[in-house]
Amino acid sequence: MHIFHSISTKLSHSKSTFKSLTLFASLFLQSPKQFSQSTSIPKKQQRIRDHGFDDYMEVEKKNRKVIKFQDLLLTQPNSMIAISRLDMLARRFGFKQYEAGKFILKFPHVFEVFEHPVQRILYCRLTRKSLLQIEQEKQALLAQLPLGVTRLRKLLMLSNTGRLRLEHVRIARREFGLPDDFEYSVVLKYPDYFRLFDAKETRNKYIEAVERDPGLTVCAVESVREREYREKGGEEENVRFSFRVNFPPGFRIGKYYKIAVWKWQRLPYWLPYEDVSGYDLRSLEAQKRMEKRAVATIHELLSLTVEKKITLERIAHFRLAMDLPKKLKDFLLQHQGIFYISTRGNHGKLHTVFLREAYKKGELIVPNDLYLARRKLAELVLMSPRKAIVDRRLVNYRKQDDNDEIADHVENGGDHSNTQETVRQDSEEEESTDSDEDCSINSGYAHKEVNNDDVTDDAEDTCVTE
Repeated sequence: MHIFHSISTKLSHSKSTFKSLTLFASLFLQSPKQFSQSTSIPKKQQRIRDHGFDDYMEVEKKNRKVIKFQDLLLTQPNSMIAISRLDMLARRFGFKQYEAGKFILKFPHVFEVFEHPVQRILYCRLTRKSLLQIEQEKQALLAQLPLGVTRLRKLLMLSNTGRLRLEHVRIARREFGLPDDFEYSVVLKYPDYFRLFDAKETRNKYIEAVERDPGLTVCAVESVREREYREKGGEEENVRFSFRVNFPPGFRIGKYYKIAVWKWQRLPYWLPYEDVSGYDLRSLEAQKRMEKRAVATIHELLSLTVEKKITLERIAHFRLAMDLPKKLKDFLLQHQGIFYISTRGNHGKLHTVFLREAYKKGELIVPNDLYLARRKLAELVLMSPRKAIVDRRLVNYRKQDDNDEIADHVENGGDHSNTQETVRQDSEEEESTDSDEDCSINSGYAHKEVNNDDVTDDAEDTCVTE
């Protein structure tokens, strides 16, 4: 007892020693959990922006609205419409009064504004370049129709019941390279592959695969693994269940996160086309396999699309049929090295999911004819308005009474600031009228009447993504 008292007396006189003991005691009394580092992928992660994909979506926002006006013009007699009527019909797209005319003047390589020789009022029609691009896309779509049939067959096989709602497929038809009349030109044309029926319980039409083709059950990621294993070699266990991972710039990868990704890459899982209805999914190991299977399912879903991208809201349409998790956005943010979510469009409410391995610097690595035809529209949209021959009188929306003033106005160049705006300067203005209504009117390029069912795509193409 005397020895303990002498030691405590000496320690009390030593200030530095006392601080050391205090620090040691505080650390000793802390919970061991504060020292441990998890070697599993965190459930919630912050989204890291990738400017290559966001710049791609800035152009895509403009393309969506341009396509709406193109489709509207193609449904009119002689493919032209009065500006006053165009302004009225454009309100269904979210445009306010007089905004439609300002919008089309920004893209003189796509739309042409002219004065009707008889009625003496302003009309709008498509340019020759725009009509040529539409025809090229139409021909590319017809040429890839057999591939579209295969995509639809594999899409149905991803479902746990082998069937999907016709309405959900119709909303996403553009992403999968299907024509507007795919119900007749694809589903009913190939009765050996598809069957169309009405469900008595829900009163909805469904598309069902007649039979499962074992030759179509090979996923795109499996082909990539096999090719990389033959070219680069390596341990089989590291390649067998792995995915290509390419994190966005600025993504922080710590020591324990690397370990978590390494463990996840080696984790076995059931393939997306495999029937798991007979498996016991209650164990923790089974749940981990199902989570990785969901990643593989979304990976395969994106691989089936034309541009290797699709909106998150449309993936949610297939959530129940493909056993995908509820909180899709948080789930995909756990795997930012495989997928990228862009929030450009509709005030950040539109989420577009990209397959990262399919893109390089914002461009598709292996493009197809349909993708190239659609990108030509982006080239017309991005082309400088200065290179277009635009009548200054029509740009200003009025006709000068004095012919001398007209000639002087045209000769001096006039005020054509509306046609000299760059693409990036007007991105904020267009954000107010952006939406995910790329199916609002028929996207086909034949002369036909507007389908009222397609106008309601926006209301049906919504879901909770949080």
